[in-house]
Formats: sequence, C-alpha cells, structure tokens
Amino acid sequence: MGNCSGLPSDQSGQSTSSSSQPTPSPSKGITVLPPDQPPPPRPLSGIGRVLNRPMEDISSTYIFGRELGRGQFGVTYLVTHKTTGEQFACKSIAKRKLLNKDDVDDVRREVQIMHHLTGHRNIVELKGAFEDRHNVNLIMELCAGGELFDRIITKGHYSERAAAALCRQMVTVVHYCHSMGVMHRDLKPENFLFLSSDEDSPLKATDFGLSVFYKPGDAFKDLVGSAYYVAPEVLRRNYGAEADIWSAGVILYILLSGVPPFWGENEQGIFDAILRGHLDFSSEPWPSISSSAKDLVKKMLRADPKERLSAVQVLNHPWMREDGDASDKPLDIAVLTRMKQFRAMNKLKKVALKVIAENLSEEEIIGLKEMFKSMDTDNSGTITFEELKAGLPKLGTKLSESEVRQLMEAIIEFC
Repeated sequence: MGNCSGLPSDQSGQSTSSSSQPTPSPSKGITVLPPDQPPPPRPLSGIGRVLNRPMEDISSTYIFGRELGRGQFGVTYLVTHKTTGEQFACKSIAKRKLLNKDDVDDVRREVQIMHHLTGHRNIVELKGAFEDRHNVNLIMELCAGGELFDRIITKGHYSERAAAALCRQMVTVVHYCHSMGVMHRDLKPENFLFLSSDEDSPLKATDFGLSVFYKPGDAFKDLVGSAYYVAPEVLRRNYGAEADIWSAGVILYILLSGVPPFWGENEQGIFDAILRGHLDFSSEPWPSISSSAKDLVKKMLRADPKERLSAVQVLNHPWMREDGDASDKPLDIAVLTRMKQFRAMNKLKKVALKVIAENLSEEEIIGLKEMFKSMDTDNSGTITFEELKAGLPKLGTKLSESEVRQLMEAIIEFC
C-alpha cells in the first residue's frame, strides 16, 4: 500500500513559524542567533531538490546514535545535539528512494503538515527539517516512553477506563487534524508513542508520512494505510476523513479485546474480512465488556462512512468522556495475553522484513524455509541462538549479534 501525491500548489516544505528563526543583523548580512538557540547545521553548497532551500550538513550539529525504527523511505535514529547534549529523534529519508515527483511531494507535504499541526499536546513536535546531499532529515522531539502496547502490557493493571483514556488521546489527535484540514490516513498503535516513562506522560502521534490536506467533500482514491486498520471505503477507493474514525475504532477494538476485529492469513484475507464487515462481540472477552463500550465501537466501525460518528461525537460519547461511565474494573488477563501475541507477531514481521529486504535475493527467499531447517544442526526441531547466529551468514545476511538476538527474541515471543 503506497503513498498519495497531491501537495497543494501554494505549499512548500518550509516552516511557516518565525518565532525561532535567527534575527538578521543590519550590518553585512550577518545572522545573529538568539542566546538560547544552538547553532544550526553547517551550510552546504547547492539547493536541495526536495525542500527547495540551501542544503545543510546535519552531522556538523548532531551525533547519530542507534536506530529507533524504519519505514518505507526512511530510518529514524536517536540523535544528540553536539552543543546542548539534548536528544531528539531524526527521521532520515533517503533521497535515492524518492524516484519520482510524487515521492518528493509526499516528503514536502509531510514536513508542511507537521509544521501545520505543531503545538498540540498529543502530536510529536517537528524541531526542524534539513536536507543534505543524500537525505532529508526531520528532527523531532524524542518520545522515550515506548509504544502503546508495551506500556499496557508492562503496567499489568488494565481496565476499560484505561482503554478510554488512551483512545481519548488518539481521537483528540483525529479531531485536531480534521479541524486543521488534515486527514491522517495511517492511524495504528505503532504510530503512537509515549513522550516519557512518567505515569501521566502524553501519548503522541508520530508519523504523518501518509497524511494529506483536504477540504470537506473531497474524495480520495489512493489505497493507503495499514491492512488491519484500513476502512472499507478506502478499499473501494472512494473515501474521506471518516476513514480515520474507522481506524481509531479498530484500535479501540484491540484495546478492549487484544486482537483486531478483522483477521486474515494474508493482506487480501484481511481486506476480504473488512469488506464483509462482520464484528465479533460474542467471543471472550466481549460478554464481560460493558454495553456502552460496545456501543461506541459499533458506531465507530459502521460500514457506511456517513453513519459513522465524527471525532467530536466520539469524544462526547458517555463511555469516552473523562467523567464517563468506563469501569475501572480490571479486564480479563487474556486481553493482555492476546495483545502481547499480536504485538509480538507485528514485531516479528518487521524484523523478518528487514532481514529479507536488506539481505536476501529472490532465490534466497525461495530457499528460506529449507535454510532455516538446515540451521537445526542437532535435528531437535528447534533452533538455538547459536544455531541461528551460525546459520544466518549462510543466507548471505549481515546482521550484528544484537540484531540476531532481536530476531530470536521476536520469534520466541511470537511462538
């Protein structure tokens, strides 16, 4: 599922904010920085083809650390400012992967939208966008509190009230986006991170790579998003902002049950289930979930987008309100178990895709199953860490020991 083009003609990738910009000196055109602002990256010669402004050497200002995550075009790293020591997340988008004008417009639009939405408590703040000869680098506030599911599983105590508090923050983001003329188009748990490990840390939306500007009545046809969370009208290629409410409804279903409402052996199987639209409220734990919670889920997952609740209506639902009727009674422990398995499956897929995308040829992928069998050197039917570490080089992979361990842990957790 790919990205959509369509950057409005009057929008560039540059920030519209002037509050943190350097102040020009009246003499000799020298730029004088405010005393509390660290120096910007060292300028490079030439104008960048993506952001259409002078290129800058980000490595002159930031030290790049470990990888935090990766997507279709970019890799996110932990970076540290050389002068202040402050840490940020840097999404580095490889320019060589931007093959056409649509790809370039997508990046410009992502920058523009993040600047457009800046200042909201539940949206990650873009500190700056810089382009060098190889990458477009987006410096963002660091969300060090971890992923949504990880926090829930680690905490242990989990109730409808806790699920409502989390979903309320996500729908607040949807409401703000829609009020600002932005459709997110890729709402999913992985795109929400906690700012810190504090108990009252805000949950932040972190990825706007598929977001678009829209006006009421606009219809979109691009098939974008993530399989479990995509709305039926997106699959039919005629949709509007209501698709974001559907995605939020899917997340709420998972928060209450531990599994997605629409399941399939592969992407097409998931799509078929979404189009059939059957919602299971009879299996565990749904009989013990409140009728008010089920009422909200049903209204967010109505097949007809015109009948779906708006973001404001979701926030005003009796179950969702801060002083609402969501119970603080602990949910069945099976919910956390299922959620852990679902999270592990997604992490395993990510690691496996990274191995395949970076290291394996088509012929090696075909022989992957047999090669894994061959790693089981003692024919025990299981693969040890040492066997995996010894066997992966035979596939032509170039994984560090920590990456092999990450793959092993994901396999163990999933199984």
